[in-house]
Amino acid sequence: MRNAPLLADEEQALFDTIDRWLDTKVRPVVRQHDHDDIYPAQIVEQMKELGLFGATIGQDYGGLGLPATTYAKIVMRISDVWMAITGIFNSHLIMAAAVERFGTPEQKAEWLPRFASGEVRGGLALTEPDCGTDLQAIRTTARREGNRYIINGTKTWISNGIEGSCFALLVKTDPGAEPRHKGMSLFLAPKKEGFRVGKKIEKLGYKCIDSAELVFDDYELDESHLIGGVEGQGFQQATGGLELGRINVAARGVGLAEGALRLATEYAQLRRSFGKPIAEHQAIQLKLGEMVTRARAARLLTLDAAQTYDRGERCDMEAGMAKYFASEAAVENSLESMRIHGGYSYSKEFDIERYFRDAPLMCIGEGTNEMQRIIISKQWIKRSAAA
Repeated sequence: MRNAPLLADEEQALFDTIDRWLDTKVRPVVRQHDHDDIYPAQIVEQMKELGLFGATIGQDYGGLGLPATTYAKIVMRISDVWMAITGIFNSHLIMAAAVERFGTPEQKAEWLPRFASGEVRGGLALTEPDCGTDLQAIRTTARREGNRYIINGTKTWISNGIEGSCFALLVKTDPGAEPRHKGMSLFLAPKKEGFRVGKKIEKLGYKCIDSAELVFDDYELDESHLIGGVEGQGFQQATGGLELGRINVAARGVGLAEGALRLATEYAQLRRSFGKPIAEHQAIQLKLGEMVTRARAARLLTLDAAQTYDRGERCDMEAGMAKYFASEAAVENSLESMRIHGGYSYSKEFDIERYFRDAPLMCIGEGTNEMQRIIISKQWIKRSAAA
């Protein structure tokens, strides 16, 4: 068992707090921030106060110690209103999880309280210009010299790259190792000399959160920054956090799918044609029926994966199914909602165009849906053989 579940009234009180924040602080600013691609600095400060940067970090280190089920429900609620801001704390929490699960006692004591408070924020630095899904193909290297490492290489598509201050950095400490994953290590890399931010990546959707290129040029780290203190364990440490990351992406997909459904339902009851609300036309009812079923199935798959994670069981298949289905549900529901909105869906005065731009990222982030289907299939075959 990982973080213990909350009592029902404790969980509801937390949800009520999140809902009040969304209604009073987030809804009024989301449209302008998204259209102008403004980093939501005030929202980030509010998320620090809410404890979201320590949501899944243990209470011993100052975090909320939330189980994945409660965390997923929070992400669903926020994504229903504004998906992009969940990325600011999701990548950060995966970095924190790597330290909490694999770090030395000294690393946990030094870093986790600062992660939980939001004093130090960051994320994962895994992807490179020529490598995404195939992480074992990374080229960033760390060369040991005495009790320090000299790191050179480039990472790209790194969330929080501009505004963040520390990253879990995946490198090759033994480029010639076979199999390749045995030569990989994970470091905590704070910004300092030798670490610079390259270009900001302009995006179709997922605005406001900064996605950037990170460049390491003879960047030096003391050996105390090697997570776990042992070389060659970085691949397992990095991918071990992807289960929680995929549950987060699935929860984002649920929020987008439910938000698109909500907008479509509201509009269909207001818009009239041929003397009645379009919600009374069978063609619209067919669309809404598919959308609500899709969103409900996505929610149940995501909660199933989160519950499996909370029990401490292997859940790469469950997380993969949830991420795959929920992200596709987000894309399909956003498109159907646009069709229900008709011509107004192309207007920036209506929120549905943002959902439509944001949704496709969920099919790509934290492992493409093509890769998820392969993972699901392989795990299903293994489990079926064992049975």
